[in-house]
Amino acid sequence: MDSPRGRIYMMKKSAQGEATLDQRFRLHMDNCLGCMACMTACPSGVQYDKLIEDTRAQVERNIPRPIADTLFRKFLFATFPYAGRLRLLALPTLLYQRSGLQKLVRGAGILRLLPKRAAAMEALLPRVPANLFRHLPTSVTPAAAPRRRVGMLSGCVQQVFFQHVNEATARVLAAEGCEVVIPRSQACCGALMVHSGLEDQAAHFARQMIASFEAANVDTIVINAAGCGSTMKEYGHLLRDDPAWSARAAAFSAKCKDISEILCDLPAQAPRHPLPMRVAYHDACHLRHAQGIYEQPRRLLSTIPELQVVEVEEANLCCGSAGVYNLLNPEPASQLGDRKVEKLLAANADAVISANPGCLLQLMSGLRRRGLQTMPTFHMVELLDASIRNTSVQKLKERTD
Repeated sequence: MDSPRGRIYMMKKSAQGEATLDQRFRLHMDNCLGCMACMTACPSGVQYDKLIEDTRAQVERNIPRPIADTLFRKFLFATFPYAGRLRLLALPTLLYQRSGLQKLVRGAGILRLLPKRAAAMEALLPRVPANLFRHLPTSVTPAAAPRRRVGMLSGCVQQVFFQHVNEATARVLAAEGCEVVIPRSQACCGALMVHSGLEDQAAHFARQMIASFEAANVDTIVINAAGCGSTMKEYGHLLRDDPAWSARAAAFSAKCKDISEILCDLPAQAPRHPLPMRVAYHDACHLRHAQGIYEQPRRLLSTIPELQVVEVEEANLCCGSAGVYNLLNPEPASQLGDRKVEKLLAANADAVISANPGCLLQLMSGLRRRGLQTMPTFHMVELLDASIRNTSVQKLKERTD
């Protein structure tokens, strides 16, 4: 029952009235990572993503959860989709890290005394940037005549903990001749809610996002977070039953592209400088499986002189992040993370590369468990940005210190 086929069987029996929506049903649906590897493996083209997401919405509507699980989920979904709230929560975390208290807590083994979910959340904490309240400009203009006018998603976790990735994305797009518009009115894309069955909240965020970018009047909407991209490309399905928004949602989704897609569509105009590194590339599940984007990141990285990209064994394997799966199910997520890190380390690389903030957090946590805190992790676009700006490898690595 914990295979895709088993879950589809349970969905069918439930839809036919031959199985009840009970706690056993909920458990098997909760156990699914939502990595969508089954979709790229399926010879019949079964759209498992829509099946599991619609089923999880039924679970949330019809099956009560234990009170502790309910409260923890409420906390996650009351904070993670809101960048302002995340910044406020990050302030005491900044003090916790800079004061040396975090090092003391981890070294003394205090985390082992905490509830598993709380310990998992602490283990996944990235280094909080000192400039927490720095915002991107609302627009970035290229030096030459613009080739395209694009909107850029700023994200939630991305803009708080990975603002440097957003900045690199905007610089690369401008270097390649794009006028970049970053609407200040944009909020969460709703991805975490879609993946967790909170359909009404996800639809609310989707409508906000659509309206925000409609007002920006852009040709393309560029996304640098795989989980966000897979959801935004499916707004047409999410809002299919809303007569006022279904057509707008479909038109919006048709404009959405991952950063690797649009850069591959545009003939490169910015010169690349050497970046002598050996890197292991990790495919984010919601990029490789949900969006079917595999070749484009590799093609872009191949344009960087002296950069060696190493393929990793079990590339189809999820790292265990899967939205908030690593917080809700920390034990299997950690096992997956350790297995993924083992394969990445076998590549004997100088750094680990991915294209999703959740994956980067999970991989950093896995590396720390192996005592490899100093091994750098980068978003793919950071390497492109460094090559275009002629940033040295040493300078690039200093960003992760």
